[in-house]
Amino acid sequence: MEHVTAVPQPRTVSVGALRAGRLSLGLALLFGALGAAVALLATRQEWSAGTATVAGGDFPLTASGSDVTGVPAALAIVGLAAMVAVFAVRRAGRYAVAGLLALSGAGTVAAALLGASDSAALDEKAAEASGNTAATVDSLSHTAWPYVAAVGGALLLLAGLLALRYGRMWPAMSGRYERGTGPRAPHRAPPPVDPDRPEDLWKALDRGEDPTNGDRP
Repeated sequence: MEHVTAVPQPRTVSVGALRAGRLSLGLALLFGALGAAVALLATRQEWSAGTATVAGGDFPLTASGSDVTGVPAALAIVGLAAMVAVFAVRRAGRYAVAGLLALSGAGTVAAALLGASDSAALDEKAAEASGNTAATVDSLSHTAWPYVAAVGGALLLLAGLLALRYGRMWPAMSGRYERGTGPRAPHRAPPPVDPDRPEDLWKALDRGEDPTNGDRP
């Protein structure tokens, strides 16, 4: 009778999966950096305009995104920091930081859309200009910049989702950057590739080796 073993066979990660992880890493970095930049830029632009009645005349007023709400800019900075921190942590910590990145993007989208029709900032300016606390802005109009900020938030959200899905396959910050600048250690042969560790296979690809066989170049 043929012997049947219950020992599980080692799980291997295909080169295609590693390359998918590398592609997702590039996209996440692009989406994260671009999304934060777009959101921050949009909050500096004019979101709404109107007029206030002052001494019998119309006084023009404008409100930038930062006047309307400071949430998108703050969350964009948090998302950018989380994008960098993804590479400094491993395992559960990486999932937590990736989740923070996704939440920052979702919060940026929500805050920008809520601010797209807001008039409170202009009403406050109208009250200051007229000296009447009950004054409100007239001829209110809005620009497209709040929706541009929402697009930036959506890119941050996509970066977070990519980190949640593929982050386990991304490389972490190397220990050599955490050590001081002492004398270099003698050159050693590369460690053996563990097929259960995607990061080992990724490093093998970077060295020009084929991790699918045991031969080294």
